[in-house]
Amino acid sequence: VQLVESGGGLVQAGGSLRLSCAASGFTSNNYVIGWFRQAPGTEREGVSCISNKDGSTYYKDSVKGRFTISRDNAKNTVYLQMNDVKPEDTAVYYCAVSTDGILRLWEGAGGHRYIEAWGQGTPVTVST
Repeated sequence: VQLVESGGGLVQAGGSLRLSCAASGFTSNNYVIGWFRQAPGTEREGVSCISNKDGSTYYKDSVKGRFTISRDNAKNTVYLQMNDVKPEDTAVYYCAVSTDGILRLWEGAGGHRYIEAWGQGTPVTVST
């Protein structure tokens, strides 16, 4: 599986940003794709993901109501629309895939250790 992210950058607090992840190389339709983020000195954490099998989604509590994950199957691309961003959203955002279709890898601490494929990461900086 290959993942290529784009869309990161510098944005003011309260603004919006959209991240994109173009995916290829899947051998099964039963996978979960989404986003982790990692700020300096912290562990990588799950932000949001979506199941390709049934469309179920997960959002980290701190981004609920502000971030929206969506997919365009025709383009094999997943998006993360980030609205009302806050300085604490500053991090490198990584697109990630669980080829075993395990959505809960995004939910708890340490789930990133079981992710099978990563993008190169795109930095997001939110200024005050």
